[in-house]
Amino acid sequence: MALLLLLGDVILVGVVIYFVRRSLIARLQREQKEIADSLIANATEQAKLIEIEARDKALKILQETEAEVNRRRSEIAREEDRLQKRRLELDNRIERLEQREQALNKRQSSLDKRANEIERLYEQQVAELQRIAQMSVEEARNLLLAEVEKEARADMARVIRQIEAEARAEGEKRARELIAEAIQRVASDHVASVTTSVISLPNEEMKGRIVGRNGRNIRAFEQAAGVDVIVDDTPETVTISCFDPIRREIARRSLERLISDGRIHPAQIEKILNEEQREVEKAIVEAGEQAAYDAGVTGLHPEVIRMLGRLKYRTSYGQNQLAHAVEVAKLAAVLAAELGADVEAARMGGLLHDLGKAMDHNTDGTHAMIGAEFARRYGVPPKVVNIIASHHHEVEQESLEAVIVEAADAISGARPGARREDLEQYIKRLRALEEIANSFKGVSQSYAIQAGREIRIIVRPEEIDDLAALRLARDVAKKIEETMQYPGQIKVTVIRETRAVDYAK
Repeated sequence: MALLLLLGDVILVGVVIYFVRRSLIARLQREQKEIADSLIANATEQAKLIEIEARDKALKILQETEAEVNRRRSEIAREEDRLQKRRLELDNRIERLEQREQALNKRQSSLDKRANEIERLYEQQVAELQRIAQMSVEEARNLLLAEVEKEARADMARVIRQIEAEARAEGEKRARELIAEAIQRVASDHVASVTTSVISLPNEEMKGRIVGRNGRNIRAFEQAAGVDVIVDDTPETVTISCFDPIRREIARRSLERLISDGRIHPAQIEKILNEEQREVEKAIVEAGEQAAYDAGVTGLHPEVIRMLGRLKYRTSYGQNQLAHAVEVAKLAAVLAAELGADVEAARMGGLLHDLGKAMDHNTDGTHAMIGAEFARRYGVPPKVVNIIASHHHEVEQESLEAVIVEAADAISGARPGARREDLEQYIKRLRALEEIANSFKGVSQSYAIQAGREIRIIVRPEEIDDLAALRLARDVAKKIEETMQYPGQIKVTVIRETRAVDYAK
């Protein structure tokens, strides 16, 4: 029993111990769990802090790394730029070295050639010295004089070129002064002449008397005088037209006498025409003598005087040819005196230079050659004959006086107011100038200006270069000389212009 009690106590104690132990174990487990949870919470919080700190450090490290990478990249870019510049410098240096090497090679080649030439000259000099060593004193003197003459000629040629350049510049200035002085000293008036003569009538009834019954009187007059009588609606006037100025003058005088006399019939017409023809012949001789006197020319044959007087009724572009001849003689005399030439030959050549125009409508050939042949036939000096024949370059000019007369002829014919043209001829000449210019390849436009004394030509720059422009000006001038007749000279100006155009947008 006691054993049972003891056993029961033991079991109870064991049960109590078991529950106490279990309770302790449970409490211990709770405390440990709480500690573990606390530790876990702390560890989690620390882990978060560590993670945040690690992220911050990682971000900082990343930023530092990026900054370092950017710095490295900048340094690398700068290094690349420096290397590129260095490479360019090296390339330029290599190129300069190559150019220098080429220059050195050329210089070396030139030096080699020079050395060879020096060697050759040395050999020639040695040979020359050997030859001189065998020369006599006279031979050596002659050789020395020849060398000195050679050097002197070279120096003389250089000086001559310099003097020619200075003389050319001074000559142009002096020529302008001479021409201006000659024109001022020989100032003469010009009266424009035409190819028709207008006769004033006392009344309208006189027209009927001039015409006559069934036109008998006017036909007889025209046939005998060799002119055309124009009777139109113009009040109290009739017009006489004829290409031959002498016949026109005879007809004008005759008709004026017939009108003043009042007796107009075929017999009277023929009588008056014969009388006036003799009067005009007498006036021609007087005009020739007066012209020779005005020009200061003496010793001319009477036939030359008579032919010269016929120029009184001859015109060129409205300029009276006899007045023109006297003016050219005076201009030529002034120029010849200033230049130290033969004044008398220049004066006579100027007076007679257009003598052929008094007979060229009846003779074949140019007026210069016709006049020269006529002058030669009647004892005019050979120098003057050459002046007459060469004033349009049909033969070669043999004296300074021929050039002077040509210049005086150009001055008299080209100065303003000396000559005139009718409107139709003027327009034709301008049109002909432009047609000549437009006939050449590469010409874009052409304009005749300065009353036909200048032609300006605009060319296409892609077709005509500067050298071709010079050739074009010369070719156009040459063609104008060959195909046209004109007083004075015509200036040909070629304009070549290149324009570059762009737009800023």
